[in-house]
Amino acid sequence: MWKWKVWLCLFGLMLGVTAAAPGAAAAPGTPSVSAPAALLMEKETGQILFAKEPDTPRAPASVTKVMTLLLAMEALERGALRPDEFVTVSRTAQSMDGSRVFLAEGERYTVDDLLKSIVIASGNDAAVALAEHMAGSEEVFVARMNERAAQLGMTGTVFLDCTGLTGGGHVSTARDIAIMSRALLAHPRIRSYTTVWMDSLRDGSFVLNNTNRLIRTYPGATGLKTGSTSLARFCLSATAERNGMELIAVVLGADTSAQRFEDARTLLDFGFAHYALAAAFPDEVLLPVPVLLGQQAEVQPRLLSDARVLVEKAQMDALRRDVELAGDVRAPVQAGQKLGVLRVCLGDRTLTTVDIVAAESVARLTWFDIVVQMGRAIYRSSEQ
Repeated sequence: MWKWKVWLCLFGLMLGVTAAAPGAAAAPGTPSVSAPAALLMEKETGQILFAKEPDTPRAPASVTKVMTLLLAMEALERGALRPDEFVTVSRTAQSMDGSRVFLAEGERYTVDDLLKSIVIASGNDAAVALAEHMAGSEEVFVARMNERAAQLGMTGTVFLDCTGLTGGGHVSTARDIAIMSRALLAHPRIRSYTTVWMDSLRDGSFVLNNTNRLIRTYPGATGLKTGSTSLARFCLSATAERNGMELIAVVLGADTSAQRFEDARTLLDFGFAHYALAAAFPDEVLLPVPVLLGQQAEVQPRLLSDARVLVEKAQMDALRRDVELAGDVRAPVQAGQKLGVLRVCLGDRTLTTVDIVAAESVARLTWFDIVVQMGRAIYRSSEQ
């Protein structure tokens, strides 16, 4: 069925490409970070660009709230939660220690108010109020957090609360935090909170300052969540986007607040300096495929998905594409029917594969159509 194969080299690409399966990339150099655990992930593919003690369980502090926020974003998306619905603060929520926005028992706040209090000010009281509203109790909500963690493949995580205040036994890993951060970033709504430097509650009488200083100081910063306790030390899941590529830098257990931000900058700078994303098949048109016994002579193929790949910038010119496309196809043809495959390769390694499918349906000729076509052909030949 496959009658021709075209090998094309990508020379002069200005952007780079991402591997299909999450894994460790061959790094062009090793960034120096002082924190005991750290990880750098590219968001679109989940590819890991740097890792230091990525699977060692550690206390995550308020970075825990990434999962709290993920459950809230998913509930908003399916309509189980609305930004403008009101939440009544419980005595339990009011009693939370650590970072808080000083909610009082019996007060009513919108979900939107609580979300910005959690993201910007890391309010423990706001997190518990929202958890109780969504699940009836924090305990039930935490069970949902652990269930979602398991679904995401977070094998080193155990949540005991929705805030990260609990001591021993409440743990996560740099890899797991990157995984849940990536899941949270899949919800564009979260950026309306995570990219805000300052906001307020109570008609402007209570100012919220973002605990993530990178939002103000790092070009392209998009979030995501800070955390610190005496046990966890200083933690951070930092995200930033440049030239269409978003990176997730996780830092756990830094000695100082300043050091966690410096480590995150080092990781993000490393990623943006050495890697980039590009379309697997940029600015190319696939040739039409002849259709046998079809009501139209050809069908236009297209890529099933707009795949991108991630490579080191230094290896851009070594990329090549292998297009396998059917020489012809027999009608009827269904839209979406597989006609071939595109492979993006680097040396002898396949970075990603994308199916090539029919862009439209083509019906089969009926006997009447065949007779009419034969008659027209005979008539044309007799005129010549």
